[in-house]
Amino acid sequence: MATTPAADVSLNPITGDARPLEDWITTFHLVLVVLDPYTHESSWLIDTAGKILKEFTGADCRVAWLVTGDEEQAQAFLGPWAEELLTFADPDRDMVKSLGLEELPALVHIDQHRNLVGAAEGWRPEAWREITTELARVMSWSRPAIPAPGDPTPYAGTPALGS
Repeated sequence: MATTPAADVSLNPITGDARPLEDWITTFHLVLVVLDPYTHESSWLIDTAGKILKEFTGADCRVAWLVTGDEEQAQAFLGPWAEELLTFADPDRDMVKSLGLEELPALVHIDQHRNLVGAAEGWRPEAWREITTELARVMSWSRPAIPAPGDPTPYAGTPALGS
């Protein structure tokens, strides 16, 4: 079951230096799509998740990818999406462990006080819609249609800590 992340966990952007989670949420909520570059289940959701994150780029939140690989793996896995949106590498899955995630892909919303506002694991569109609806309400923003035409059908994720 997902939980509030530890205060000492760091996030490592693929272009920059690692900083503690607290530094990333000082001003804005943090919304992460967590993907495992070693699974088909995560790859099936890249474009769908990218559209969801892009919907919130102008809102008062920081949207980002969290990829359970190193910087090069994250870049290769996401392709142009890695350049378009903030991307964190989590090769040791420290953030994934700290969040207590059990399945990937996942959508995670953390507020400015490091509280876990919500998490949806696997591709369960209803659960992702709940997270984005609450995020849109808090941000006074519009929410994306989930599922949207062309999105994958629902499926369970893969083990968040790998096989």
